[in-house]
Amino acid sequence: MAVAGSQSAAVEAGEPLATTRIGARALVLETLRRPSAAASAFVLLLVVVVAIFGPAFAPYDPNAIVLGKTLASPTVHHLLGTDSLGRDNFSRLIYGTRIALEVALPSVIGAFIVGGALGLFAGYIGGLPDKVLVVVFDAVVSFPAVILGLALLTLLGPSISSVVLVIAIALIPYYGRLVRGQTLSERRNQYVKAERALGASRSRVLLRHLLPNVLPPMLIIVAMDIPGAISIEAGLAFLGLGVQPPTADWGVMLNGGFTDIGTSPWEIIGPIAALILVTSAFTLLGEALRDALDPKHTVRRRGLRDRLRASEEA
Repeated sequence: MAVAGSQSAAVEAGEPLATTRIGARALVLETLRRPSAAASAFVLLLVVVVAIFGPAFAPYDPNAIVLGKTLASPTVHHLLGTDSLGRDNFSRLIYGTRIALEVALPSVIGAFIVGGALGLFAGYIGGLPDKVLVVVFDAVVSFPAVILGLALLTLLGPSISSVVLVIAIALIPYYGRLVRGQTLSERRNQYVKAERALGASRSRVLLRHLLPNVLPPMLIIVAMDIPGAISIEAGLAFLGLGVQPPTADWGVMLNGGFTDIGTSPWEIIGPIAALILVTSAFTLLGEALRDALDPKHTVRRRGLRDRLRASEEA
């Protein structure tokens, strides 16, 4: 799973992430000020639009079989050629975008909500609940993710909902540990002690003070984990453990494309390009969000820019 390695390690260890408290509008403007972030946001917006309005963009039915046009090369009518059953690869690629987001977004966001709530509770309450949750988190994390996924998919059967559940279960303890570490750091601050001294309830401290300070740095890691979930879904479908044929899915297309790669490589080119594009866009946007939230990166970047200007003037 793609994460910001040094940041996640620091959070889990209870070290604070340096973040600046800015409004949502200012955060968006500061993030999109970077050309790479603006381009990534445009790509992701386009992906979302294609996923929602896929039928309007797809020139053909993704499952329409035309035996007279099998493994055809790209033409004006079939931009990415056809597969072994004569189905239009471009139409299947468009419909596969919806499957990718249907799996990645619910699994990552759901895992973050559940794991984050448990980690926030454990980090603030401490004591026996904290110890129990840490043991559960460590037990799940230490269990090989591949074996866990295979076992769950065998029990549940291959389907979109099963893949969402498997990815979410694997990510819940991961997010729980990260949020717990950040909460342990935040609860040592004076504002938390002051609120408690003034008689604020635990729920008020958690929801009004700790949550707004813990949430922003975690969003960076969530943004970088979404492409990882997309890749996992495609990998499971490629192995025949996720979405099943004839559903138009990137992993299903890769599976069929590698079978006929010696005859026609066009079926795998679209999914590979889409995976690279979406993964890069999420990663670049996550890095830009990190820079916007972390003043250390902003100061370092501005200092480098000033030194370059000084050297050019000299």
